[in-house]
Amino acid sequence: MEITASQIIFFILSTVVLVCSIMSVVSRRLLRAATYLLFALLATAGLYLLLDYHFLAAIQVSIYVGGIMVLFVFSIFLTSQVAEKLPKVKASRKIAGLITSVLGAALCLYVLLSQNYPYASKVSTGEIDMHAIGQSLMGAERFQYLLPFEIISILLLACIIGGILIARKK
Repeated sequence: MEITASQIIFFILSTVVLVCSIMSVVSRRLLRAATYLLFALLATAGLYLLLDYHFLAAIQVSIYVGGIMVLFVFSIFLTSQVAEKLPKVKASRKIAGLITSVLGAALCLYVLLSQNYPYASKVSTGEIDMHAIGQSLMGAERFQYLLPFEIISILLLACIIGGILIARKK
């Protein structure tokens, strides 16, 4: 079996995503955790580029890396001391988190393997048409995402208002 360059790049990017994701959860310093999350999101964009999904990679970098990470770092600076360490977590909470993670992963695996994807037959070897992406994101019919998009925008607005209120109390 011959290993190609794209397989090596995939293994490197997936290792970066895995290690940085674990480090962002395990790190006791908030700014370091945010930095690890930044690298995990950038490596995810690299995986999208490897799959020739240039639009998703651009969205990943512009929205998550550019916008959400700036919001995270801004809220860290407003709400806590940068050098402040998080308190140690009890062993019972670690076990409960591990059990919840395993159950969540099992549920995600079940949903992924048991569903019939309606747009899977429309995907060709090239990129998906931008018109099809726009219709899927902004349509109000079945398998379209206008309502979740609006709910997420309201949730992000509530997070921003909550961050401002927390910062104003001090």
